[in-house]
Amino acid sequence: MRPDGRQALELLARLGYGARGITYCLVGGLAVLAAVGVGGQTGGSRSALLILLGKPFGWILLGLIAFGLAAFALWRVVEAVTDADGYGRSAKGLATRAGHLVSGVIYGGLALSMAKAALGRGTAGSDDQGARDWTAWLLQQPFGQWLVGAVGLVVIGAGFAFARKAWRGDVTRRLSVPHDARDWARHLGRFGYAARALTFGLIGGFLIAAAIESRSSDVKGLGGALQALRAEPYGWVLLAVTAAGLAAFGVFGLVQARYRRIDPPDLDAARRAVKDITR
Repeated sequence: MRPDGRQALELLARLGYGARGITYCLVGGLAVLAAVGVGGQTGGSRSALLILLGKPFGWILLGLIAFGLAAFALWRVVEAVTDADGYGRSAKGLATRAGHLVSGVIYGGLALSMAKAALGRGTAGSDDQGARDWTAWLLQQPFGQWLVGAVGLVVIGAGFAFARKAWRGDVTRRLSVPHDARDWARHLGRFGYAARALTFGLIGGFLIAAAIESRSSDVKGLGGALQALRAEPYGWVLLAVTAAGLAAFGVFGLVQARYRRIDPPDLDAARRAVKDITR
């Protein structure tokens, strides 16, 4: 890939991290407001982003975020296929790359649905409904309950990985943050990853429950996980803390957009390598 091509890919990656950060800021901020009873909502990414349509020039803002999310999806796929971050071919490295590939597919779907909404071609369904739809389809397949249960375990595994990252505190390892800002960036990232760990654990638990009961209605997405927290004793406190963590992860995403070390791969060399393998 020519130098200008690599620069373009790096720019797309940074736009992507920024768009993901804004999305989490909206999800977490709205949920914090709901927790303290001053409006807001406990929804997922789709419902949070659709709030923009009610604002002046909201369709433009939503369209820009949709473009950024599509850029993030592209970067995740490229990152996973070319191993741009150097995770390697160990079991852990391959699992991380597979997770990034799945992340790319998910964010690509979110980008597409948001782009359609921005263009006035229908509003996207809720995160919970989308999760229930694909779970219902999966349950109808051979060994469907086992497949849904396996997905639930994978999601819980991702939650444990986020929790480990929050506990170890190495969230700034790939950031070139100024020295005087490194501490607050690390605390921000750890808080954000801890909140993601909790929500992923809940979502995975709902999937396993759906597999056991063979009932897709038990499945919940991010919005459903936040609502489940709110239903617990002192739920508004749990919701407020978790939502603040998600908002913190959103701000951390903006930090990543600016300071993350991104080494775009030479896609021409990668393409030649794939051709050599498939000959």
